[in-house]
Amino acid sequence: MAMAWIWTFMTVFSIFCAVLTGRIDALGSAVLEGGAAAVTLCLSMAGILCLWTGVISVMREAGMIRALSRLFRPVLSFLFPGVRGNEEILSAISSNVSANLLGLGNAATPMGVKAACLMSRASGKRATDDLCMLVVVNTASIQLIPATVAGVRAGLGAQAPFDILPAVWFTSAMSVLAGVLAAKLLSAVWRRFE
Repeated sequence: MAMAWIWTFMTVFSIFCAVLTGRIDALGSAVLEGGAAAVTLCLSMAGILCLWTGVISVMREAGMIRALSRLFRPVLSFLFPGVRGNEEILSAISSNVSANLLGLGNAATPMGVKAACLMSRASGKRATDDLCMLVVVNTASIQLIPATVAGVRAGLGAQAPFDILPAVWFTSAMSVLAGVLAAKLLSAVWRRFE
């Protein structure tokens, strides 16, 4: 709701400034050019998102998500100790982590929402440490293949859209590390006040 007010204010303010300065023609052409650029960018990204979303579906059908769940089990058990025995939740978290590793924020979101709903039902509709950790891990995910960012770069004409890999690997690993440490620390501090 707040974003709707912000965008409405920015739009009205832009129109007001354009009328006040006599540059309504420049505003009109900027709106048309921006709209065309947005559609072009969305279409260029659609192909990459469809490809990787299909890869995730094939991985699920082939049983690779279950295999990844077993591979990630030690890490997931440390991060989410309250859901160790729940295969359905661990599978949803594994799907989310797998999609995030491929840099598919849009495809990872439904899997993260499913995991969050399952965790919420299991905990009695309250935000547990595990649910908070899921939000942290999902938000600050490690990306091995930043498909969405590469798609945006390719759509905007980058000659080598994947030349950002070392920077993405480093920054995403550091953000996950910082987020996990903060979540574990705040969880321990919060327990002292309960």
